[in-house]
Amino acid sequence: MSIRIAKRARHVKSRREMDSEKRATVLVTNDDGIDAPGLRALVHSLVATNLFNVQVCAPDSEKSAVSHSITWLHPIAAKQVHIDGTTAFAVSGTPADCTSLGISKALFPTVPDLVVSGINKGSNCGYHIVYSGTVAGAREAFFYGIPAISVSYDWVKGKSGVHDFTLAAQACIPIISAVVVEIKNQKFPQSCFLNVDVPNNAANHKGYKLTKQGNSIVKMGWKQVTSETEEQKMSSDMTNIDTQTPKDSCTSSVSPEQLLFAREVRGYVLDHEDTDHKSLQEGYITVTPLAALSQAEVDCRAYFRDWLQSVTELPSSSAL
Repeated sequence: MSIRIAKRARHVKSRREMDSEKRATVLVTNDDGIDAPGLRALVHSLVATNLFNVQVCAPDSEKSAVSHSITWLHPIAAKQVHIDGTTAFAVSGTPADCTSLGISKALFPTVPDLVVSGINKGSNCGYHIVYSGTVAGAREAFFYGIPAISVSYDWVKGKSGVHDFTLAAQACIPIISAVVVEIKNQKFPQSCFLNVDVPNNAANHKGYKLTKQGNSIVKMGWKQVTSETEEQKMSSDMTNIDTQTPKDSCTSSVSPEQLLFAREVRGYVLDHEDTDHKSLQEGYITVTPLAALSQAEVDCRAYFRDWLQSVTELPSSSAL
């Protein structure tokens, strides 16, 4: 009887291993840090589907709005942490570092099929995409030919709650699953990655909408402050969130001879065309294909084509 039970156990184990091999591997990163509720909600939702092998490689602290910065001059540390259903590491680097390390086979034994970066606390539309560490986490995978998705939730101060991240994650699971199918069928385009934004009212979104990156942006300015000023912290979409920086957290090392300045919101530039930000505000889950190149508009290229012709015809400075 014991031999039969042992054989059955080996058979069950081998089936589980086979099922695991068949499942796509998804690497999750973000810029809000490995303990952020957005990442935890996304990971929990992915694990709950039982469709994916989930790996996590995320910053050990918040790295909002670091854009595509990388660590170059010194090593970064990776510490394994426990997140149910995953193999997870907290890394002392940027989102781009985390993706780069996660896909390198130096940390995990295999290259993931898909990288998902998020869920960010705050939308990433328009020009804010340039600032976003969340988007950079996906873009880094794109650089190396690995399909990727960045995901953000349009957090609104005083209205949004932590549970909204779970709603946002569940709303994005169909997109992630569909992308994995395209990857397995070798149909997912290699010339782009996807940036997904979930509206504030995630439970009652209007559906998925293909959009293009607009030029919306929060205009930022500077004001001089003192060590006694409590400054609001900015999220990666440049909007105010609930948390505040402790009074002396960034001023204890400031000498009397130094001037201290803090960013402040001066205004907004909003899209009126059919772009990512406008569609998001209308209640859609926006799906925006992005690439790494920032091409100038056609009229600019035409202008400088003529302008450069005139530059080459001018006499050199040595001849003046």
